Amino acid sequence: MPTSGPNNKPEDLIARLSSSDGEAKLKSLRELKNQIIGNRTKKLSYVKLGAVPAVVSILALAVESGDSSASSVIIQSAAIIGSFACGIDAGVRAVLDSGSFSILVRLISHSNNKVVDAGARSLKIIYQSKLAPKYDFFQKENMESLLSLLNSEIENVTGLGASIITHSCQTSAEQKILCEAGVLKKFQKLLQGSQNQRDASLESLATIIKNNPVVISEFVEADNRQYLRAVIELINDRYYRTRLLACMCLTAIWNTSPSCLQDVGLGTKLIMILLELLDDPGQVGDDAPFALASLIAEKEDMQKLAFEMDAVDKLCSQLRKTPLQAKRIQGIFLALAELCSKLEFCRSRLLYLQVLELVTDAFAHDSSEVRIAACICLKSVSRSVKSLSAGLFMNEMILVPLIKLLNDYSCSVQVAALGAISNIVVDFAARRPTFVQCGVVKQLVHLSTSMDSTVRVNAVWALRNLVFLADGGSKEGIFLELTTSTLLSLICDSESPVQEQALGFVRNLVDGCVESIDYVFTEDGVILHAIGRQLRRASKTEGMYVLSNVASGTELHKEAVLHQLLPSASSGAQSFLLKFLQSDDSRLRTAAVWSVVNLTFPCSPGAYARVVKLRNAGIYSQVKHMVNDSSLDVKLRARTALGQSMTFGDSST
Repeated sequence: MPTSGPNNKPEDLIARLSSSDGEAKLKSLRELKNQIIGNRTKKLSYVKLGAVPAVVSILALAVESGDSSASSVIIQSAAIIGSFACGIDAGVRAVLDSGSFSILVRLISHSNNKVVDAGARSLKIIYQSKLAPKYDFFQKENMESLLSLLNSEIENVTGLGASIITHSCQTSAEQKILCEAGVLKKFQKLLQGSQNQRDASLESLATIIKNNPVVISEFVEADNRQYLRAVIELINDRYYRTRLLACMCLTAIWNTSPSCLQDVGLGTKLIMILLELLDDPGQVGDDAPFALASLIAEKEDMQKLAFEMDAVDKLCSQLRKTPLQAKRIQGIFLALAELCSKLEFCRSRLLYLQVLELVTDAFAHDSSEVRIAACICLKSVSRSVKSLSAGLFMNEMILVPLIKLLNDYSCSVQVAALGAISNIVVDFAARRPTFVQCGVVKQLVHLSTSMDSTVRVNAVWALRNLVFLADGGSKEGIFLELTTSTLLSLICDSESPVQEQALGFVRNLVDGCVESIDYVFTEDGVILHAIGRQLRRASKTEGMYVLSNVASGTELHKEAVLHQLLPSASSGAQSFLLKFLQSDDSRLRTAAVWSVVNLTFPCSPGAYARVVKLRNAGIYSQVKHMVNDSSLDVKLRARTALGQSMTFGDSST
């Protein structure tokens, strides 16, 4: 085996790139290209040593020379730049920072087709990165350039045009202008081309039609549905990548405009093909579970079809294979999460296959995306009331690694873990001490003060579920850990979703025994006053339910609520009760009329006086209009409220 000599060092190779001897320079370029292709470690090493600017300088000089003999140098330099940009963000940054992008664009109009091909190939690689510059489709000259790329006879040039669309088309306005420019028609031709042209076209087509029913309709109906038929035919293509992309394109149509797909058996075909593609050992197998997850998302009928085709078993079987790429593990967990999101028999099957251990193992995976997907999967599986009631998720094997994720460096992982925790802690109060003993309350309280509003809202959501139907001792411990001041700040948080969850927490906190209501009266009732202020500012259903629950308490509690609902004229505050009774939101109307019922329970000593005050405020006049409300809940509570008022005589209403 040859030893590494002094001239084989990366530094020496970079130095040889500046040789004045054309042949020596070309030889060094080829050597550099051969060293970095497919070798991530060497790419990073050469990037750090400044190889990219050196190569770009050679490319720029060769292009400026205009010498036809420089074509080989241009081709090799362009290929090296593309290789540096392939697969690593550091390489893409170095390529873009070096100013090579504009030089590569110039190569597209070169007289030598091999140079054009090399430039297009490298640009196409750059456009596969999120770091690539965004293309402005609204500039007339840009659109003309794009159409000329798609019209090219050179495969990599048409592929470049498609890659630009895939990377840069992000809004409905961009989809519309591409459609109006005739891009869909261009794709119809490319779908009949080489495998690379078909694949690039399918990927771009999915981008243009995604979530846009107008563009989808134009595509489907174009040329007597010929474009659509061409895509459907490609799900049976001999190449796995083409089949996958055709499935993804049809899924984009299905998710937005399912009525456009008239083939009743197409859904079954798509699921069957995607499940078959799971067996591919390469990128297709990595991408297939993501495509399956997208196809069945929020569709109970498709999830049932997938289950009947043994999707749960096949996905779990794939999960047991080792080693697996992080992306494939992520996709499998997300597909399983979608399968288990609605159907209990899917959850039962997954649990029967005993893959929970694989889920919890994934909590420690190096990839944050895998950790997130594992949490999402657990969240879906833990929607099973049967399994929750059996305490299946209340064991250290699951809880310890799950709670550990609350300290993860990634906020996205924390949010995903909080979502799973929120499901696990809901209901079944007898097993909550197991959860509390793991130290989760302190961590949830800490996260409720996070600078990230998404973390805050999910942490409070978990606390809200933890306190739901909890016993008095558990409520006291949670409240003391949270503190009045922290709860007050959450109720008045700058983000509305955080406010809503904080009010939901208080609603669950005061629900139950009368003693629980006293929590909102601590420190001179600052929590109750804060809730009243929030309700005067905006319609908050959870806040109204808090007042309704408090109104079920003692005379002191009822009078405090009445003061919030009907503040004295001297306070200058407006009553929001009448507005809430007239709300379009049936949940808010229900909560508002419940408060009237609880305030005027006939056995309460001060009920009559409160009935009079409510009548004088015009509340009962509105309640009378609600006895035939479209909501059954509202209708029943309104009749109860009127019935209670009648016990004090007709004059009260």
